[in-house]
Amino acid sequence: MAESPEEYEPLAARQVIQKAFPSVDDISPREDNRAIQELRRGEELLGYAYQTLDFVQTPAYSGKPLNALVVLDTEGEIKGARVIHHDEPILLIGIPEIKMHEFTDQYVGLKADQRVTVGGKSSERRVAVDGLSGATVTVMVINEVIMKTAHRVGAELGLVKGGGEARPPVAEVRTGEFTEKSWEELTGDGSFRRLLVTKGQVDDAFKGTGAEGIDEASPAERDEALIDLYTGYLNVPTIGRNLLGESQYQWLMSELQEGEHAIAVMASGEYSFKGSGYVRGGIFDRIQVRQFGDTFNFRDLDFYRLSDVYAGGMPEFSEMAIFVIRQQYNFDPGTTWALELSVKRQTGPLDSEFAVFPLEYQLPDQYYNRPEVELSEEEWLETQPLWVQVWYQRQFQIIVLGIGIGALMFILFFQDWLVKKPRATRWIRHAFLTYTLFFIGWFALGQLSIVNVLTFVNSLISGFQWETFLVDPVIFILWATVAGIILLWGRAVYCGWLCPFGALQELVNEIARKLKVPQYTVPFPIHERLWAIKYIILLVLFGVSLDSLATAEKLAEIEPFKTAITLRFDRSWPFVTYAVLLIVVNLFTRKVFCRYMCPLGAALALPTKLRVFDWLKRRKECGNPCRLCEHECEVQAIHPDGTINYQECHYCLDCQMTYFNDNKCPPLIVKRRGKRRGHNAPGHPEQIPVTQVT
Repeated sequence: MAESPEEYEPLAARQVIQKAFPSVDDISPREDNRAIQELRRGEELLGYAYQTLDFVQTPAYSGKPLNALVVLDTEGEIKGARVIHHDEPILLIGIPEIKMHEFTDQYVGLKADQRVTVGGKSSERRVAVDGLSGATVTVMVINEVIMKTAHRVGAELGLVKGGGEARPPVAEVRTGEFTEKSWEELTGDGSFRRLLVTKGQVDDAFKGTGAEGIDEASPAERDEALIDLYTGYLNVPTIGRNLLGESQYQWLMSELQEGEHAIAVMASGEYSFKGSGYVRGGIFDRIQVRQFGDTFNFRDLDFYRLSDVYAGGMPEFSEMAIFVIRQQYNFDPGTTWALELSVKRQTGPLDSEFAVFPLEYQLPDQYYNRPEVELSEEEWLETQPLWVQVWYQRQFQIIVLGIGIGALMFILFFQDWLVKKPRATRWIRHAFLTYTLFFIGWFALGQLSIVNVLTFVNSLISGFQWETFLVDPVIFILWATVAGIILLWGRAVYCGWLCPFGALQELVNEIARKLKVPQYTVPFPIHERLWAIKYIILLVLFGVSLDSLATAEKLAEIEPFKTAITLRFDRSWPFVTYAVLLIVVNLFTRKVFCRYMCPLGAALALPTKLRVFDWLKRRKECGNPCRLCEHECEVQAIHPDGTINYQECHYCLDCQMTYFNDNKCPPLIVKRRGKRRGHNAPGHPEQIPVTQVT
C-alpha cells in the first residue's frame, strides 16, 4: 500500500527525499524488493530511495554499522544522501553533525556506478571527495556504504551496468601432463567428487512445502541412498584418460570445439539423474551446472553415452553419461562450479515441488594455470577490503609510528646505559614527548581512549570482528604495542611516553617549572586516596556500557582527549574550558588528570600486575634511610617505604638517573667517599649515616 511522504519514517529520511524531489506525493515499496521505495508524483516515477542498512552492514569506528538514506533518480544519479543513524563517538560528541552532512552532500550528482574515494585527486577513473578531519575512518565507511549500495541497487533496477565482482581470467587446463591413477586416487585428490542423497534428506527438504508427506520413506528407509552421484572434469588428461581410456579420451577431445568442456556424471541408486521424461530435442531437467550465479542446462546434443570406463577399482554405476558445456556459457574450469540435482515430487495433476541438492566441484590446482591479471595500483586497491585501503592510504603515518615505537623499544631495553647520561636522557625524553604530542596525537590522531576498551569488551560480548579494529591502523598498532608493553613493563610506559595528552601535560609542566611557577605536592595520605577516583570512574563507565555503549561513550567525555588532541581544541566552549582547566591545574601539580581521573590509565593499571619484569632498580637503603627518589618522583608513584607502585608509575626514569648517579644518590655518595678514605679496608666497614634526606 502506498504511503505519503509524511508517513515515511524516519523524519530525517523524509527530509532527504523531499529535498531531492520536492514534488513527490507517493512513496511505496517495490513488489520485488520492499527495501527499495519508489518515489512518484501522481503516475510519474521520479526515482528510488533506500536505506543502506538493508543492503550492507559494514562496521564503522564504533564497531556498529551506520545507516544512510540514498535517493536515486531514474538515470542512476544520486539525488540525495544522508546518514540517518550512527553510533560514532567522534560524531556523537565532537564533530558537529552539520560537518557530516556537508560531507554526504558531495555525493549529490554522482552516478551510482562511479568510483569514489575519500581524499586524493580526481581522475578519469575515479572521483575524489573531501574528507572530514578527525573522522577519517568514519567517512571512509560512509563512502563505502553509499557507493557500494548505490551500485548494487542501481544494477538491480537496471539503472547502471550489472553489479557483481569482476571474474578472474579464465583458467588454462594443463593438457600436456598425464599421471596414471586409480579410482581411489582420483576421488582422494578431488578429481571426482561425490554427492550422496538419502531418502531422509529428501523428506526433510520438502518439510514445510506442499510436498511434505508425499512419498515419504519409512523410518527404516531414511538412511537408504536415493542416489549416489559422482562428477568429474574430463578435459584434464589425468582425469579423462584414466576414466575413459586412451582412444575414448582422444575421440572426446576431437569432438569438443575450442572453449567447450566435458564432464562425466555417474550414479547408482533408485533415482535417475537423466530422468524418464527426457526426449530427443528436449532438456535434461534433473541436472544443471551453476557457476558465477549463471546456470547451464544440457540438451540432447550435449549428451554422450558412457559405457566403457577404465579407472582401476571403480564401483559399478547404474547410469553414466558425458555432458558438454558449450562455448556460449564462458565456463571457467578453474573456478568452483556446482552440479545441481533436482528432485521433484508431484503435488497435483499439474503441480509439483522441487528440492535442489548441489554437488560443488573445484578442479585441483595442479591441473590448471591461471593467467596473472595486470592491475594498476589504483585498480588493485579498489579490490581490497576497506581496512586494507585505509592502511595503504596511511602508509606514512604507519611508517613514522613504527620508527617511533622502535626508538622507544631501544630506549627501554638500554635504559640502564642511557640513564647514566642524565642530560642526554632528559633531552631524549622531551624530544620523544614532543613527537608523541605533535605526530602521534595532533597529526596521526593516535590518542587511545577508554572508548576503545569499552568497544573491545562490547565486541567480545556481541560478536568479535577483526575488521572493526583494523580499520584504524594507528590506533590498532598502538593497542598492539600497549598489549606487549603491559606484559613487559606494565601501564607505565604508555602513560609516560605514548599518550599524547599525557605528553601535553608533562611538556606544559616542564615549561611552567622553567618559568618558576610554584609547584604543589599533594600530601601522600591524600594522594593515595585520590588514586581510587579513576578506578571508580572506570567501574561506572564499564557498568553503563553493558546497558548502553552510546551512553558510556558520552560519559567518557570526562577524558579531555577528544577536545585537546583529536579536535585540537576546535570545539564548543564547555569542552574547551574543561580541557584548558585541566592543563592549568597541571601547571602547578604535574599530571593531575592522569594520576587521579583517567579511566584509561585505570584500565591499563589493572593488568599491570601481570608484567613479567621489574625493570626499575632499587637498593635496600631506598625508603630507609634514603627517601630522595620518593621526593623527586613527580607523580608520587614511590611509597615512603621506597617501593615503586608500578600501577601509578609513568616511567619517567628520573629515579633511575638518581640510582646510577654517584654524585646524587646518597648510598652511592657514601660508598664513593668511603672508598676515597679507605673505609673499605678490613676492620672499616662502610656505614651510611641515618639521616633524613630532603
